Amino acid sequence: MTVAEDWRTYHEQGLPRILNAALEAFAEHGYHGTTTRELAERSGLSVPGIYHHYRSKQDILVDLMMVVIDELIERSRLATSSAASDPRAQFDALVESLLRFHMSRQRGAMVSTSELRSLEPGNRERYVARRDEQQRMLDKIILAGVAAGEFDTPYPADASRAVASLCVGVASWYRPDGRLSVDVLLQRYLTIAEAIVGIR
Repeated sequence: MTVAEDWRTYHEQGLPRILNAALEAFAEHGYHGTTTRELAERSGLSVPGIYHHYRSKQDILVDLMMVVIDELIERSRLATSSAASDPRAQFDALVESLLRFHMSRQRGAMVSTSELRSLEPGNRERYVARRDEQQRMLDKIILAGVAAGEFDTPYPADASRAVASLCVGVASWYRPDGRLSVDVLLQRYLTIAEAIVGIR
């Protein structure tokens, strides 16, 4: 999936029909609560048709989670590449990107978080390695901010994980029809993230 140059813009994901069915089913019933037959019915395929594309339900989950994290990383890279090079601008752009992603791709973000333990060990390692790649982007920016004297946190790695968790948490409760506008919500969360890293 290729993200438009405007990383703030979100449209329908356009997932292949099996992954779209899996996203809906896993978000509603969880991985273990969803049968391959249900995925087939939602996809408009037969069970053998599902197995023609995927060897197992586990492979569908892995593919779905990798699509989610790949889009998150691509949007993060676009956000930071469009911002000024100083740590504060890089931090603000990355945090905004993470927040927008978790608001706009709620189901995918929630499935990826809740179903991590459902992955078999090799698949979990593969996914976590990709997720850690995204985390390192935040780590690097925070370390640069501390080194430049722009951020004041004695524990940069812990601050980085706290900010990432803050952004992930938005997926579980954000509602488009809530009383806060997107801009107000983004500003409030960005203020919290800046407080975590000790923006001077």
